[in-house]
Amino acid sequence: MKKLSKKTVLLTIAVLVIVVGIFLYFAAPSYLYNRFIDGQRSEAKLTIKSVNIPEFKIVYAEGGTGDVIILVHGFTGNKDNWPVFAKFFTPDYRVIIPDLPGFGDSSKPQDKNYSIMSQVERLNLLAKELKLTKFHLVGNSMGGSIAGNYAAAYPETVKTLGLFNSAGVVSPIKSERALLLEKGINPFVIKDVNDFDRLLEFAFLKPPPIPSFLKKYLAKQAIKASPFNSRIGKDASADSFILESKLDKITAPTLILWGDSDRLIHVSAAGVFQKGIKNSQSVIIKDCGHMPMLEKPAETAAIYRDFLAGKN
Repeated sequence: MKKLSKKTVLLTIAVLVIVVGIFLYFAAPSYLYNRFIDGQRSEAKLTIKSVNIPEFKIVYAEGGTGDVIILVHGFTGNKDNWPVFAKFFTPDYRVIIPDLPGFGDSSKPQDKNYSIMSQVERLNLLAKELKLTKFHLVGNSMGGSIAGNYAAAYPETVKTLGLFNSAGVVSPIKSERALLLEKGINPFVIKDVNDFDRLLEFAFLKPPPIPSFLKKYLAKQAIKASPFNSRIGKDASADSFILESKLDKITAPTLILWGDSDRLIHVSAAGVFQKGIKNSQSVIIKDCGHMPMLEKPAETAAIYRDFLAGKN
């Protein structure tokens, strides 16, 4: 058998690497995306776990030890909205990040109700299942409404509350999304890549650069989820502003944090929360959109860490 030269071997390896790379780039965007997400989870020292509550399986990420922080994602989001923020806390806290029922990898039964208060009760069942009696609670967008309603309903369990660009109240100034909805245009309805681009532009002041092949994959996933998300959105809209009447029931020290350029929920809503929650403070992040924990994770984490340090 003829012995291959070192040059031939190296050339063969190089060709194989290129071929595999081309395959991954064009044929396996889901693989690349999952590896990217796995890397973020690993950096944050998060592992994926699951637990069963009545009628639902809840999948969640968990990492770290110490006082518990529960992070709650918003509408159409999932647990992977949080790892770049969570990595700043897992060295000192036990961080738990659930996929809300109906989202991410948690179960999605078609015949259940997904109103805000239904999700509050499911979050309570999760806390009980994990034997959590006292914890810090943070929510973004719809997750903020769920977190705020939870803090009002179960004040004895919430050490501190974080509301990041939170839904749940009527903002004095209408957001761009609210104005579009009045015209019958919903930026959360995804039908193609252009709609996905539009949603990114609504969520971020400066949308993250995403390769076109990966953006097509994410848009495809969003299109697939859009009908059921619309159903969840209708359920949630039934009690979407119920939190405003309960703000005075929130006793936990509360951080109200907002991106000043939020197009989905106008920054003027922060004042409504601060006026209604007695023990609260607000911080407005400059040049930031609807998801500060993703757009400016280090700055958002520093603000939240300082808030926690002042409450311990």
